Parts: sequence; C-alpha cells; structure tokens
Amino acid sequence: MIYSLNGVLTHTDVNYIVVECSGVGFKCFTTINTVRDLGKTGEKVNVFTYLAVREDAMDLYGFATLAELDAFKLLISVSGIGPKAAVSILSELTPDKLAVCIAGGDAKSITRAQGIGKKTAERIVLELKDKMTSFENENTSAAVSSAASATKDSDSAEAVAALVALGFSQSDAAVAVGAMDKSLSVDEMIRLGLKQLSRTL
Repeated sequence: MIYSLNGVLTHTDVNYIVVECSGVGFKCFTTINTVRDLGKTGEKVNVFTYLAVREDAMDLYGFATLAELDAFKLLISVSGIGPKAAVSILSELTPDKLAVCIAGGDAKSITRAQGIGKKTAERIVLELKDKMTSFENENTSAAVSSAASATKDSDSAEAVAALVALGFSQSDAAVAVGAMDKSLSVDEMIRLGLKQLSRTL
C-alpha cells in the first residue's frame, strides 16, 4: 500500500493530479479542494494516498490532508459509495463541513455533490453518525457537538426547522442553534439564528 507521495506536482486537472517522485509520475484522482490547496505545478508537495484495487484496475487517490483521506475512507465504507462518489462529495464539502452535515442530519447539503441523490445522502448520514470522531479536529468538534445537540432538544430542533424553512442549510442552522443557551425561547433562538446566519451570506 502506498501511504503517501512526496515529490513535485507536474500536472493538475479537474479531477486528478500527477506527482513526480524520483522520475516516476503518479496519477492520483482527487478532489477540487486538494487541487486548489496544493498550489501551482512545479512545487514540491506531499500527498496522502489510497490505492483502490478492482478486478480491472488499480486507481490511486491522493489528498492534501490526512483529514480528507480519513473522510474519504469513511465515505467508501458506506454501502453503495465508491471512490468516485466519495471524491464528488469531498469536492463539494470539506471534511469539517461534512462532519457538521452528518452530525446535524443535513443530508440535503450532501446532495449538492454531483451524482449524490437524496437516498444516498440519507444513508451516509445514518451510517456515519457515530463515526465522526475519525476525522474531527479541535476546530470541528465544537461545531459537531453543537449540531448534534440541536437535533436532540425539541425547542432547538423547532428553531432549526424554522431557519431551514427560511432558506438556511440544516447543518448551518443546527450549528448556530446548538451553540445557544437552551433556556432561550424558540422565537429568541430563531431571531438570534437569523442575525448570525445572515452575516455569513
């Protein structure tokens, strides 16, 4: 198994990169986020990899961060999710954002990824709900906890539903409401949520 590549970035495309190591160019399928994060061709890069072995092919997938690789591995552990679908999701959502979506039960945001339908997104949320710690970091864990708590408390859940009805995503609304004082009324949560989320638009 190839764990990582350390070499020169010689080519980038929409869905793959080429990293040259000691004269050998390795083609790695990857996400739009990794292509953006790695920078310009000609620069030295370190890429974390996953080798997908099939009967008719061996495809190498590369990621700029361990968090993205871990998220990729979790996604392909879900029934019906292959490497290409996982790459599509991680091109749309960073690992942090994906963690918050899953914790907040926000399947709708996951469907923004190309080729991912409602039932597939719901299956991802269901199967990965208890596995989020695998790629959470210090910055993400608080947001994940907030999103999860907002979906359990009835008043918070009502406020989240109202914010979603007003056009905000389930995950953003869950994070905003989850961080609020639980003694607030539903109306106060909605008002504060509107104020907070409107700043990010």
